[in-house]
Parts: sequence; structure tokens; C-alpha cells
Amino acid sequence: LVLDRSDAVELPMKFIPQYAGCYHCQILLKSSCDVRVYEIECVVNTDHAEAELEFLTPAYQAVIQDIPINNMSSQDWKLEAILEGQDFYGLPQINVGLGETALYPLMFKPITEC
Repeated sequence: LVLDRSDAVELPMKFIPQYAGCYHCQILLKSSCDVRVYEIECVVNTDHAEAELEFLTPAYQAVIQDIPINNMSSQDWKLEAILEGQDFYGLPQINVGLGETALYPLMFKPITEC
């Protein structure tokens, strides 16, 4: 069964969570000839956070900082890392299981003084 846009009905909802986490709910829709239950899962992350790392190392010597990644959702994550900046190295992908914390090793290895 394929529905086109003209068959769709909007159901506006407002969700105001108090805390980060995973929220589950059910929506029950009834009519005289049909009953439907929709299960909804909302994953709420903490506010956008900025972090600053300062690396101090002699030229040609590497320093590695393990960055914790917390997966508070209800599914496993397969994350792709895109590094920008000269002399930074890291894994191209990292997997974080549900409810786990994984460490992403970020390496800075300068080849000149900078």
C-alpha cells in the first residue's frame, strides 16, 4: 500500500522534555470503524556543548586525547569522523553500543612548530 501526500493527515504534537534521555509514548486513534496505536520514541540529547582541546607537544612527537562519546539512545551508533586541520589524525569510523561510552582517540602530531 502506497499513500501519496493527499492521503496524509497531520497530527501536530508538542514535546517538552525536562531531561535528556529516551522517552516512549503511545498515541491511540479511534474512529467508528478503526483503531490504531502508534508507538513513538523520542531521544533527547543535552544542549549543544562546545569543547576546546589544547595540545602541547614538541614537533614530531604525537599526543593523543581520548574523547568520550556517550550513547544514551536505544540503538547502536556507527559514527563517521571528519577531521579538519593540519596534523590531526583519528579513526574514520567508531561504533558506540547503546548505553555505552566509547573513547575516540584524537592524535595531534605536528611536523613543524605551530
